[in-house]
Amino acid sequence: MLGAIYTGLSGMNAYSDGLMMISNDVANLNSPGYKGNFLSFNSLFSRGGAFLGSGGGQTGYGVSMGSSFIDFSQGQLQQTSNPLDLAVQGNGFLTLLNGSNTFYARTGSFAVDKDGYISDAQGNHLAILNADDETVPFNINAFKTSDPSATTSITLSGNLADDGTTGTVSDIKVFDSRGTEHDWTVSFAKSDDGNPNDWTATVTDSDGTQVGTGTVSFLPDGSIDPSTSTLSCSETVTGANDLSVNLDLSAVTSLSGDNTVAASSVDGNAMGVLNGVGVTADGQVELSYSNGKTQNEGFVAMANFQDPQQLERLSGGLYRDPTGQPPRYFASGAGGMGTLESGQLEASNVNLSSEFGELILIERGFQACSQVVSISNEMIQTLFGMRGQG
Repeated sequence: MLGAIYTGLSGMNAYSDGLMMISNDVANLNSPGYKGNFLSFNSLFSRGGAFLGSGGGQTGYGVSMGSSFIDFSQGQLQQTSNPLDLAVQGNGFLTLLNGSNTFYARTGSFAVDKDGYISDAQGNHLAILNADDETVPFNINAFKTSDPSATTSITLSGNLADDGTTGTVSDIKVFDSRGTEHDWTVSFAKSDDGNPNDWTATVTDSDGTQVGTGTVSFLPDGSIDPSTSTLSCSETVTGANDLSVNLDLSAVTSLSGDNTVAASSVDGNAMGVLNGVGVTADGQVELSYSNGKTQNEGFVAMANFQDPQQLERLSGGLYRDPTGQPPRYFASGAGGMGTLESGQLEASNVNLSSEFGELILIERGFQACSQVVSISNEMIQTLFGMRGQG
């Protein structure tokens, strides 16, 4: 009967541990990236005081809490306004570096810290893959400005009305080697050489100084004659390199209708300052500058574990690998990895319906075991009360 008390107590202890696990899952219902647990129990058998496997002639010794298995199923992704909120859709973990320590997470809210690193609230740096596919923290301090670039090419497209005599494309922004902006204008006028398909194109700067000119001819079908589809322009700039620009007219036509010629592309840019950090759809860190330029600086490192159940949970939605065997690292979508989603956080995958169902079973199990303890105690009291009777 004393053994029955211990058996009942083992059940009460096991169900108390189960209640703790369920309560932790429910408490983390709104913790980003939290993964619930699979609840399990192990039966115990003994013979001669030694715990053995199940078999004939053995005595049940109660129950213990089973191994904890993490439910790594996908949580719902929730849209946010922070481009550095990251979540993994599918397999894989974000990689975080903090000194000599490496941590892993399914989701995280990041920002550029005072030292220029992309970090979470605990100071862990988001890792990217360098040219040797090694995980390194990314720092923006070396990328705070975008160098100016001189314009070398302008492309015009659209239509010059074949029944008209003039056409103008104004306010074309070109940049010199220092990033200074210049306004150019391209003017078209029907040539007086007697050929109705010939036009004279003249390029002038903001002072009206001619920087390029040439004859543009169109074929009977309205397309431009390839031999006249380019025009070289140059401008002397004080304090900077001379501008040398190729004007591409291959996309210009001369058909009936309105004049619609416009600058479809102009290269070159002014000096820019960094005004945004984000992550592209393919998982690269993207830097945005005030001059409209963007540049990508490495893929966010995603870790792939053969057995994620070996990971050790830490506070703040982090994991640590206690095995000492480094995982394999990939870019988003590579090597069987899931995809990295920017501006989103993964919600907890706790299923309240399942948790409440388990909670009822835990409660009933605990009550039943407490009854075993209570009845065993009553039987022992009855035994003690038999003294002197009969």
